[in-house]
Amino acid sequence: MIVDLPATTVSNISKALVKIREEGGAVALGRVLTLIIATHLGQEEEAIEAANDASREHPMRVIVVSTEEDRHDGDPRLDAQIRVGGDAGASEVIVLRAYGETASDEEGLVTGLLLPDAPVVVWWPGLAPARAASSPLGRIATRRITDASTQPNPQEFLVHLGETYAPGDTDFAWTRLTLWRAQLAAVLDQPPYEPITAVDVAGAADSPSTLLLAAWLRLQLQVPVQYDLASRAIGSGGIHGVKMERESGVIELAREIPNVARLSQPGQPTHDLSLPRRNLRDCLAEELRRLDPDDLYGEVITKGLALLETSDEGAGVRA
Repeated sequence: MIVDLPATTVSNISKALVKIREEGGAVALGRVLTLIIATHLGQEEEAIEAANDASREHPMRVIVVSTEEDRHDGDPRLDAQIRVGGDAGASEVIVLRAYGETASDEEGLVTGLLLPDAPVVVWWPGLAPARAASSPLGRIATRRITDASTQPNPQEFLVHLGETYAPGDTDFAWTRLTLWRAQLAAVLDQPPYEPITAVDVAGAADSPSTLLLAAWLRLQLQVPVQYDLASRAIGSGGIHGVKMERESGVIELAREIPNVARLSQPGQPTHDLSLPRRNLRDCLAEELRRLDPDDLYGEVITKGLALLETSDEGAGVRA
């Protein structure tokens, strides 16, 4: 069911929610969190679809704050839409389209609509604020999710994230590494237990995840790490592969075709492994599984990147 509320107020939206619950039986019981999606007008639906899919694992209230890029243009107005039932997955979706000066108070728009005594997560699927933790929406949130891949310069944005990091921050460039980190950790858990002496990470030129993977390996293994951000097209975008050197030879995990990676190790047969690029739904669902700060991400973004930039003579980007 979809209810449109043109030229409305937050108070009227709250009353409409109560009426919907009383008349239709839709209830907020069982909602475990409030997810706020901050985006621009006309860019809401992909994020809402991902949230609806993720809500089947995490029942929640979704509040979409959609504003114009220039918030001072036009007459002040708030249009709202409430989606429940089949149009909202296992969640309630409240879409707030704010125009003019109405869009200048994002915190005020959502405060009266938050679930009581429930954690708040804010997600910026597009352009992120300069400082997520101190932004109007970020300061009321338990977790704050950005996406470096949607920024004008993903690599520079990662450096910026390291400079502005606060506990509770995370980024989908990190979430997309989960399968890669799991596979690499599993390889190193098998004999022979020889120390890694050098690492080479390769990926697409627009892949911030490649840089974060290199930073994670540098921080965890304490060895020289080189990373190659190439413009060439090797299979799909994102991360292309990892080579780890040790005394017995080179371990290589390479994804040369979409969704499949080839693992080769000295003295063992080559294996093809499922390693798909993760979609928005998978990334969002994973981040909503934990509402405490991701300390490892914090270390990688604040310390690991700096090690790549200042340590290991000869390490860095190769054109």
